[in-house]
Amino acid sequence: MLPYSFAVAKNLLLTYGSPLYVYQRDRLQDTITQITHSIPYPKTRFQFASVTNGNINLLRIFRDNDWGLHANTPGDIYLGLKAGFSPEKIVYSGSNLDRAEIEQVLQWGVTTLNLDSLSQLELFCEVYQELSTDISPTRLGLRLNLPEITGDSRIGVQPKNFPKALEIVHRNGLKLEGIHFYRGTGTNATEAFTEVMETVIETGQLLPDWSYLDFGGGFGYPYRHGKTAFDWEAFGQVLTNKLQKHNCSIDLIIEPGRSAIAQCGTLLTTIVSEKWQDHKQILGVDTTVANLSVPSVHGGYREIISWNNNQETYLTDVCGNTTYSRDYLGRNCQLPALKRGDILGILDVGAYGYAMSSHFLHQPRPAEVLLEENHHRLIRHREDYSVLLEKQIT
Repeated sequence: MLPYSFAVAKNLLLTYGSPLYVYQRDRLQDTITQITHSIPYPKTRFQFASVTNGNINLLRIFRDNDWGLHANTPGDIYLGLKAGFSPEKIVYSGSNLDRAEIEQVLQWGVTTLNLDSLSQLELFCEVYQELSTDISPTRLGLRLNLPEITGDSRIGVQPKNFPKALEIVHRNGLKLEGIHFYRGTGTNATEAFTEVMETVIETGQLLPDWSYLDFGGGFGYPYRHGKTAFDWEAFGQVLTNKLQKHNCSIDLIIEPGRSAIAQCGTLLTTIVSEKWQDHKQILGVDTTVANLSVPSVHGGYREIISWNNNQETYLTDVCGNTTYSRDYLGRNCQLPALKRGDILGILDVGAYGYAMSSHFLHQPRPAEVLLEENHHRLIRHREDYSVLLEKQIT
């Protein structure tokens, strides 16, 4: 389905140049509303996982919908604060901070932190004691490692280590109040979440001061349209039922990232070359795979659309503007016969698009634009080649 008319796409490229990331506010708003209303449990808080997209103009849309921010790194926190989130609306769930980073996070005023290891817990307590007179009270949790569910994961603390964790915090006059559970990256199977809820809740009850469950992120998005999609309503109802069954009155934290923002983003690109190899069309465009998420990390498939009305389509490869042998934005697509100057749209790049783009093969990154009804505005400038020399000593 076309995200908007050809006239709009053409006007955007004429105004801001090609290639171009375009985000549709109405699509983002619709997704936020749908997810917000999907969980009946009354003590639910939503935190947007900004690892997927850190543009502060988009973060402000989540803020204005009363979502908080989920931070994996101090950089996520920094962007969240710049976007206007209050520190108490930010939850940090990360790993392997050094002493200076822990001190910075606390001085920023973040009050909910889910830590990844007993070593991090020890270090946090040391820093906390040094700063305790200058910082807000802190709500501490542990990232949860359940090998029987998540397999061989480096993330988190196993329940068998909870007694040692409790000893560490009690020694420092603190409490362990939460657990953070992460099912996996981009999981579309709703059952993968619902089937483990009982185990996760029972694990949380091992903590005497348990007051919140951070059920994390990892919620998927169906990049292949029409395929299995995560069912937010089914997930929300089952989770609510499980918590009520256990008579829980804890706070529930949910951290959507990709599932909330993927759909609103399109990468517009212009065809700069076309050729045929036997019956296959080879289209060269003015962008590169470096402007999409790393395929080995977050998948390589994105649907590619054309505004050409020709119903006859051909097997097509869409290739980036580098000599990298794997610079394919799409392989074996079905597209009409196209020519130099035609426009393509690469869909669903709102998550891990700009966030994972790079200067690989020394290409500056595109601009970003927010489309709001009939209006559009620039939300990040296009880079030029001077960015390649920034921070170099010449």
